Amino acid sequence: MSTTATRVIVTGEKSRRRGLLRRRRPEHLDRPGQKARLRRETLTGYGFLVPWLIGFFGLTIVPMVYSLYLSFTSYNIFSPPKWIGLDNYIRLFTNDPNFIQSAQITLVYVLVGTPITLLAALLVAMLLNYRDKGAGFFRSAFYAPSLIGGSVSVAIVWRAMFSNDGPVDSSLSFFGIDLGGWIGNPALVLPAMVVLAIWQFGATMVIFLAGLKQIPKELYEAAEMDGANAFQRFRAVTIPMLSPVIFFNLLLGLIGAFQVFASAYIISNGSGGPAGMTNFITLYLYKRGFSDGQMGYAAAIAWVLLVVVAIIAVILFRTQRSWVHYSGDNR
Repeated sequence: MSTTATRVIVTGEKSRRRGLLRRRRPEHLDRPGQKARLRRETLTGYGFLVPWLIGFFGLTIVPMVYSLYLSFTSYNIFSPPKWIGLDNYIRLFTNDPNFIQSAQITLVYVLVGTPITLLAALLVAMLLNYRDKGAGFFRSAFYAPSLIGGSVSVAIVWRAMFSNDGPVDSSLSFFGIDLGGWIGNPALVLPAMVVLAIWQFGATMVIFLAGLKQIPKELYEAAEMDGANAFQRFRAVTIPMLSPVIFFNLLLGLIGAFQVFASAYIISNGSGGPAGMTNFITLYLYKRGFSDGQMGYAAAIAWVLLVVVAIIAVILFRTQRSWVHYSGDNR
């Protein structure tokens, strides 16, 4: 075939493709003024996003990047930051026993408080799921503590309840159990903090209750016809069907437990005592940054906390395929 014939064929093929593309374009884009209208709508949408973008970059991204820079400096607010490299991080893990103790206490609080809170929330949600009369009242009653649980006033009340001669101490003494005040006892102040965390399970309970409402009753009926008892139905039906909700609550619970601050600050008067048993990482970070003026060191602690939480989140997401069952999943 000649070169001229080949050029004609190729040119014709390109023209045919251009014609097909024109026919595939939406008709409203070919109307006069429609392109300008679509452009205005797009610009309007981006215009509404501008305040959020300003807040996201100005209040989140930029401060995070700057705090990362400060973590490699010696900075006390009153003088310019001085670059010291990895000294803050080396000091954290090799020459700061208070940080090691703080990390251990925080880890115990997270690993003990979070599972118990999830278990309590799930048990109460299951009870409310099988109760129709007065269910609304009990849902509100159990949910209310989660609304005010993180407030300063509740932490003050909690401190008064578990102090010497407080209501808890007096009640236990009535039954012959003399433990003294929990707040001043290094062995009991951390359990008091865990109890406070468990008391705030209302939001988690509501999410569990919503998940339980979505489980088809036919699954329970089929399991019962197969001879499954209550525990077997719970293990074979409730847990698998509720696993996405469990995963969601577990993730949020772990992240929230690592960030505990207000209750520890109020109960210990900002000291982290007694014997450093309420000196959680967030409180230790606050003391280093705002009490001691070591902002660079505090930034390093914050980034270590961020990395730890991120690693835990990644592990949960990576392992969810082995125990989380989504609707329509064929695994």
